[in-house]
Amino acid sequence: MLVLIMGLLLFLGTHSVRIIAEDWRTQQIAQRGALIWKGTYALVSLIGFVLIVLGYANARLDPIVLWEAPVWTRHLAALLTLPAFIFIVAAYLPGTKMKSKIGHPMVIGVKLWAFAHIIANGTLADVLLFGSFLVWAILSFRTSRRRDKSAGVVYESAGILRDGAAVVIGVIAWGVFAMFLHGTLIGVKPFG
Repeated sequence: MLVLIMGLLLFLGTHSVRIIAEDWRTQQIAQRGALIWKGTYALVSLIGFVLIVLGYANARLDPIVLWEAPVWTRHLAALLTLPAFIFIVAAYLPGTKMKSKIGHPMVIGVKLWAFAHIIANGTLADVLLFGSFLVWAILSFRTSRRRDKSAGVVYESAGILRDGAAVVIGVIAWGVFAMFLHGTLIGVKPFG
C-alpha cells in the first residue's frame, strides 16, 4: 500500500503544482527554462505512474475490503465511463463546443472515471486510488476555471461537427477499452 501512496503523492503532487503553487511554478520555469521544467515534470509523473501501477497491483493481491459493492454498481460504472471517454476526447480535439462551454472536459472525464470506479469497487486500494483522483479532479477543475476567468480565457468552438467527432471517437475508444483492453491491462472484464 505504501508504494501506491508514494505513487499517488508523486503523480498527483506533480499535477497539483498549478493548483497550490502557481507562482512557484512560474518562478521555476523562469529560472530553469520551460524545457527543464517539462522534463522534470514528465519524469516525476512517470515515476509516480509506475509506482501507482505497481502499488495498486500489489494491493489487489491481498485486498482490504471495506464494503461489497452491489453488482448494479458495475453497470453504472460502465455507463459513467462512456461520457468520461467522450469528455477526454473533447479536451484534445480542437474546437469542440464541449471545451468552449466546460473549459476543461478532460478533468470532468477524470471525475466521472474516478467516481465510477469508487462506486463499483470497495477495497482500500480502490478508495485511495480513485478517491485521490476524484479529489484532485474537483480541485483542478475549480482552480482551472477560476484561473481562466481571471485571465479572460475563452475556448473557441469550430462547430457541432467537432463534438460529433468527439462522441464517435469517444464511443469507439470506450468500446475498445471496455471490451478488449481493460481485461488485458487491468485484469477485470467490465462486460465479461
